[in-house]
Amino acid sequence: MKPKKSLGQNFLADKNIQRKIIAASGFEAGDTVLEIGSGRGELTRLLADKVKKVYAVEIDRELCVKLQEEFGSNKKIKVIHQDILRFDLDKHIPGQAKIKVIGNIPYYLSSPIVEYLLKYRKKISAILITVQKEFGQRIAALPGSKDYGSFSCFVQYYCQPRILFNIKKSSFWPVPKVDSCLVRLEVLKRPPVEVTDEEALFKLIRCAFGQRRKTLRNSLKGLISNTRLELFFQHYHIDTNIRPEALSLEDFARLLNS
Repeated sequence: MKPKKSLGQNFLADKNIQRKIIAASGFEAGDTVLEIGSGRGELTRLLADKVKKVYAVEIDRELCVKLQEEFGSNKKIKVIHQDILRFDLDKHIPGQAKIKVIGNIPYYLSSPIVEYLLKYRKKISAILITVQKEFGQRIAALPGSKDYGSFSCFVQYYCQPRILFNIKKSSFWPVPKVDSCLVRLEVLKRPPVEVTDEEALFKLIRCAFGQRRKTLRNSLKGLISNTRLELFFQHYHIDTNIRPEALSLEDFARLLNS
């Protein structure tokens, strides 16, 4: 099957990396796994030998036909032709037990897919995804780094992210222009900070990083009053000229709650 550029398909062709991903997954015999973008079924085969059930979701109709031909008789694998962003996880994977997710996802859909999965965070315990290296660095970035931003805070509010290892671009077919990495998102039982309004927190963070070259005081002008900011700076002994990327998720929560 020839990869379709319109679907952002880059098949993971390196068998050593395929096995390394499965070994690093930590998946166990009793796990139910949602696989995003099963492609030609390389990871699907390895998963079926390791876990209890695999829901193989693939948007490409031709690939789904091939997957069904190969795995149709395997009761451990269910092939589903669906766009993952329109996939009703509650409907297709019923039950109270939490599932795990794995996927070699298209670069251009990385953010929407992560946001989609976090909407179902109560049903997911861990997410293992292959993404562009720079995107993985953004997810796992710490305050003060150039990669740290609003999306870092969003993901880290719900998950504990970790880059497991990098993957050279030559491991894929066709070869992309950039390297990738395998990221594990461990879904937290509860956020690391307490706020009464999550949407207000994310709005505050997006506003702060919307003009990251400015100081926090200037980037939040019109959203947070100067008086409130001054009290926040004084109470937590923070430099009044601090920039947004220097604030931790805890700092943003403190500002919202102040």
